[in-house]
Amino acid sequence: MMSAVRRPGARKWYPAAVFATLVLALAGCADAPVPPERAEPGALITATPIPAAPGANSPASVAGRAERITYLSESASGQSILVSGTVAIPAGDPPEGGWPIISWAHGTTGVGDACAPSADSAGGPAHDYLAVTDPVLARWVHDGYAVVATDYEGLGTPGGHPYMNGVSAAHTVTDIVRAARELDPGIGAKWVVAGHSQGGHAALFTAADAARRAPELDLLGAVAYAPGSRTSETAAYMAAGGPGVRAAVPFLPVLLLGAEAADPALVAETMISDAAKPLLGAARTGCMDQIRAAAATIPAGGLFAPGADTAALTAYFAGQEPDTLSLTVPTMVAQGTADALVAEPVTKQITASLCANGSPLDYRTYEGADHRAVLEVARGDADAFLSSLFAGQPPGTVCGS
Repeated sequence: MMSAVRRPGARKWYPAAVFATLVLALAGCADAPVPPERAEPGALITATPIPAAPGANSPASVAGRAERITYLSESASGQSILVSGTVAIPAGDPPEGGWPIISWAHGTTGVGDACAPSADSAGGPAHDYLAVTDPVLARWVHDGYAVVATDYEGLGTPGGHPYMNGVSAAHTVTDIVRAARELDPGIGAKWVVAGHSQGGHAALFTAADAARRAPELDLLGAVAYAPGSRTSETAAYMAAGGPGVRAAVPFLPVLLLGAEAADPALVAETMISDAAKPLLGAARTGCMDQIRAAAATIPAGGLFAPGADTAALTAYFAGQEPDTLSLTVPTMVAQGTADALVAEPVTKQITASLCANGSPLDYRTYEGADHRAVLEVARGDADAFLSSLFAGQPPGTVCGS
């Protein structure tokens, strides 16, 4: 039987009946242990070895140990939930103090279970994006970091995925660090969060909240690549039209279904027009590539239903904007100037607001880099930033300090 340990600063105990229901929902996915009498966020539930795929440039391909895990976390509404993810541990013996940890927050893959990164394969529906990020994570494992990567709430586990909900994402990003340390005692307590796009947004929320949520851990800093924002402007932006709307259309069903997952009063079906409803079907059954294919057949205008009340949707996403956060740890934001999905002027506004809030932030731009290319062109700066954090050295010039 797996036992649970009460951690300092934990918010509450979780009843065994609730936890047992969650574990039983995983039947057929992994060997589930007998549920503990009490469990808390970060409790490790299942662990299944990940075989290294020949020729793959992935964390599992370079790790001494790689596992797909499920663990306990907390939903956007404060409920106990089961979350999946992966843990990749370097080969060899851990250094004094244990392996340093990078908790990775992935970018947009979709809202369906098939879009969970831990379920990816060479022919998987989200592989086009994950094939770009996997080499980044593999490099970190090779360099001696234990890399943990959450799937987020509702991707690969029961329930909907509250896309771009900062609180939910920060919970899952933090709690997988706790679960990884339960999995392997060689993993230390010092960690950083890093994320791209949707995950960059998650990294900012984690940088603001994790020290409070998990005081037994030592969060040193954060790296946010092209952090997503301005979801509160979705309805107005789509209604105004313009050259950028076509590229944004595939994100509409993901945003609507994500908002519905966080707040069932925000019903996606009632907000979207009949002509655009195939987008919802594509989002429920596929991932971003499949949604883009569906979006190509739908006019970029008239996406919302006539007379749709989008005020509640706008208000909900206004609560997910990172502008008002106060980051508690040094944070590097990396942004490409040629990014068509997360515009550099918007990220500049966000970082200016964070600096004004007193956040210790290092904002760096990369000329000509698009949304995905920023991961590679920022490599040297990001790795140096991470190294300085784990070495206990000031990470360089930051605002708000």
